[in-house]
Amino acid sequence: MKKRVLFVCLGNICRSPSAEAVFRNLVKKSGMENEILCDSAGIIGAHSSEPADSRMRVHASKRGYRLDSISRKFEPNIDFDNFDYIIGMDEENIWDLERLARGNDDLNKIHRMTDFSEKHAGQPVPDPYYGGARGFELVLDLLEDACKGFLQHIKNEIS
Repeated sequence: MKKRVLFVCLGNICRSPSAEAVFRNLVKKSGMENEILCDSAGIIGAHSSEPADSRMRVHASKRGYRLDSISRKFEPNIDFDNFDYIIGMDEENIWDLERLARGNDDLNKIHRMTDFSEKHAGQPVPDPYYGGARGFELVLDLLEDACKGFLQHIKNEIS
């Protein structure tokens, strides 16, 4: 049975589409496209139907990632049912997701992105929106580390 993953940040234009792209790249390289499906969403819908932030797209493309998802708002009554993992980028995202959860089944699907990190465990993935280039690069560094660990977690769970 396919594992379904949803990455969530505040607006779904920087961190979560980047996590989706990084993770999708790793999944493809591992040959597990038939076992894992991923998507991204935002807690708020302020950027719904928009592409990822242009600055984030530039930084990601330098590392070989293509951010081609379109922003959408997290829909608790649909997304908690359709995904096995709901991955928040920082404590505020986690708190928002927990607040939207309908019960223990939903709560058990919520995880912090860096819970799967080897080098950056427990560190939030900070919102780079109001910062400079260094912030976008830090997000990608954190996501590359966490996505590797997360893919290994799923591999262990499947086998």
